[in-house]
Amino acid sequence: MPTPAHPGRMLFVNIPVADIERSKAFFAKLGFSYNPKFTDETAACMLVGEHAFVMLLSREKFAEFAKLPIADPTTHMLALYCFSVASRDEVDSVSAAALAAGGTEADDAEDYGFMYSRSFFDLDGHGWQVMWMDPAAAEQGPEAFAASMQDADAPA
Repeated sequence: MPTPAHPGRMLFVNIPVADIERSKAFFAKLGFSYNPKFTDETAACMLVGEHAFVMLLSREKFAEFAKLPIADPTTHMLALYCFSVASRDEVDSVSAAALAAGGTEADDAEDYGFMYSRSFFDLDGHGWQVMWMDPAAAEQGPEAFAASMQDADAPA
């Protein structure tokens, strides 16, 4: 793979769920939609970004792809799924929607100034994090952003 990232690259994350319709309803309450061309009774293609998707697969469908036993997400953490939103307030509103839809809080809010996040477990126990990052910090990197903020605060 000579070019690690190219404009047309897509990301598909596949996760097993106990009930496709229940999971679709849960994530719809958080504002996600689905591509009907890749959604049926065994799978739902959840749109996360322009080229990023989460495939919610029935445990049976997931097992067709998996070469190892499926872990129980309520007892073993294999991954933390993180997605960004446009503001700190949206972090709180999406988190509140997850809890209202039956999810459970995973941790207290984390506030680093340039980045703010909250975590929850979905209905199957998968860990999710919703986060906002200051666009300047995302572009510069956290250390350069922190240095630029210190320079801005320094007396002239």
